[in-house]
Amino acid sequence: MTYSYTQISHYLTCPRRYRHRYLDGWKEKDTRAAMLFGRTFERALGAFFRREDPGATLFEEWSACQSQDLHCSNGDSWDRMLRQGIMLLTRFCQDDRVQVCQPKQNLQIKFSRQIGEKNDFVAYVDAIGKLDGRRCLLEWKTSSSRYPEEPDGLLSLDPQLVCYSWMTGIAEVAQVVFVRKRLVEVQYLRTTITDEQRQEFGHLVEGTIRRIESADFLPHSGIRFPQNPCNSCPYVGLCLGKQEMADAAVVRRPGAEDLGWIDELNY
Repeated sequence: MTYSYTQISHYLTCPRRYRHRYLDGWKEKDTRAAMLFGRTFERALGAFFRREDPGATLFEEWSACQSQDLHCSNGDSWDRMLRQGIMLLTRFCQDDRVQVCQPKQNLQIKFSRQIGEKNDFVAYVDAIGKLDGRRCLLEWKTSSSRYPEEPDGLLSLDPQLVCYSWMTGIAEVAQVVFVRKRLVEVQYLRTTITDEQRQEFGHLVEGTIRRIESADFLPHSGIRFPQNPCNSCPYVGLCLGKQEMADAAVVRRPGAEDLGWIDELNY
């Protein structure tokens, strides 16, 4: 098996959600505008570092999503998000705080390591470059609101950054957050991941994989007011046995019906 941060994160959030997605073959529909815009904006950033036209790339890639049945939130629209993207690219260029040399080698870099005798763990890092002249691992984020910066050191607890530091051995990490709001903003957040954090994450991965391979897929109900993770989970229709609700949010991958043996395991 090949595992990734996304898989481990899904399992730790809710083992039943992991089963729905990775074993039963259900996949979330690509209709969320914010998610699709994030992918599009990342391609525009790649064009910028390759010295191509990032604005043209953003328009071309985002136009390909225009015909889809996009689910927009917070008053977003296709036109508004495009304008915000152009303004964010302009602000990022003006700031000139991030450098990525040799972008073909240092953008979307694949790292892999062996876990035990049979498994691999893979990670795709957005970039390795420099922020304000200091070498670090870089992660791009798009958001409709600012990321918190207090208390000091909070970013070092981000599990995705800890994962990527563990995979690469790079202690200095940074998030560049492109905030889509009325007055757009680019946040440059930096932190350091310790050796102890990397070792702990490695143990977490090994322990989680053991639980997955033992077919431990009991649900973690998220109905806790005022925050309700189950309400925002695309697989909640499957857990509730409401097929119409599930069909609106997820689609089953071809061949998934061959995984019926999972139901025969004792767990």
